[in-house]
Amino acid sequence: MQPFTPWAWRDPAWFMGIPPVDEPELTETARRGHADLTGYEVEATDGSIGEIDEANHETGSAYLVVDTGPWIFGRKVILPAGTIERVDHTDRKVYVDRTKDQIKDSPPYDPETFGKPDYRSEVGSYYEETYRNYPPAM
Repeated sequence: MQPFTPWAWRDPAWFMGIPPVDEPELTETARRGHADLTGYEVEATDGSIGEIDEANHETGSAYLVVDTGPWIFGRKVILPAGTIERVDHTDRKVYVDRTKDQIKDSPPYDPETFGKPDYRSEVGSYYEETYRNYPPAM
């Protein structure tokens, strides 16, 4: 198993600009891996958690800010790009490989401290640990 890098997209096709085979024809922006995911729904392994409020595509620091709505009292959470399993542009959904509880227990998103190394380290460490404890696929 490759080591988990929380701030990087895991799908090599995404980096190379190759759309998945089962996806419809994508715009040039989507083919380059910078599709605007704002407004896409986010699906955890056990159900919907909200919708994307913001997305950052910077290499080595890519992430999503997800507005959870009433699910966890209107809290926003940050999901590093490494948690993303796949993106379905047809249904406008992003699927992540974490459970609702793992996301709910993540460090709180704070736009004031997000850019600081300590906060990014805390978030990265949390998701690395959930990756290590994630049950293997059967």
